[in-house]
Amino acid sequence: MKETVPKFAEELSLLKSIILKSGLTETIKWGTEVYTHQGKNIVGVAGFKNFVALWFYNGVFLKDVHQVLLCSQEGKTKALRKWQFYVKEQINESLILEYVREAIQNEEQGRIWKPQKAEPAQIPALLSAAFVEDQALKDAFELLTPYKQKDYIEHLDTAKREDTKKARLEKMIPLILQGVGLHDKYKKS
Repeated sequence: MKETVPKFAEELSLLKSIILKSGLTETIKWGTEVYTHQGKNIVGVAGFKNFVALWFYNGVFLKDVHQVLLCSQEGKTKALRKWQFYVKEQINESLILEYVREAIQNEEQGRIWKPQKAEPAQIPALLSAAFVEDQALKDAFELLTPYKQKDYIEHLDTAKREDTKKARLEKMIPLILQGVGLHDKYKKS
């Protein structure tokens, strides 16, 4: 059987060797190489169908004077920035090391993205009315973790028809009273 060489194997190897020159520690996270400084994620390397990429975990703070960084999903991706390479000739060691060193310096200065706390979800009128009728239900709901509360609220809010909302509420009440999350039955123990 003929052994196949993965696409971009040479490019990936080159990128890894460049990053290691910066003094970062190589580790595996999420199934790919991630390079850390004092235990903090700085940059990752990954191969895709049409390119290889460097992922700067707090890339939003990089100056990007050479305009090489991209945001994967505008409006969704907050701090992560990627640098794509399509051919080996695009890989510029001194430029990459410049970005990696800046990323390390940002980390040392505490320039990291901190997720913003989301505003608590508004309790739907139907659920609020149920709380007025049943104090035990309200107390049980308030004991749930915020993400479990949010799951119930979104489940109720996403129903379009009033009949569907009422049916969902009826199914939710026993779960809430048991202190169980909407999706707990699907979680592995």
